[in-house]
Amino acid sequence: MIKNNKLEYKAKWYGKEIIKIDRLYPSSQICSVCGYRDGKKALNIREWTCPICNTYHDRDINASKNILTEGLRIKQAV
Repeated sequence: MIKNNKLEYKAKWYGKEIIKIDRLYPSSQICSVCGYRDGKKALNIREWTCPICNTYHDRDINASKNILTEGLRIKQAV
């Protein structure tokens, strides 16, 4: 709870907006390039290549791109 309050405070301070996405959104399972959902992966898998578009992904960077895309989608829907 404290972290959220600090984050909301800082976002407001810098004129930013926080958009919350579903906690269970499969951000690391989706190719951020073509949208193919490759399925659940063990946490020790840190990188993977999409079998459809052959894009190489770092798990965390790919997930962050998908989280941004989902947040923007939610913002546009509101």
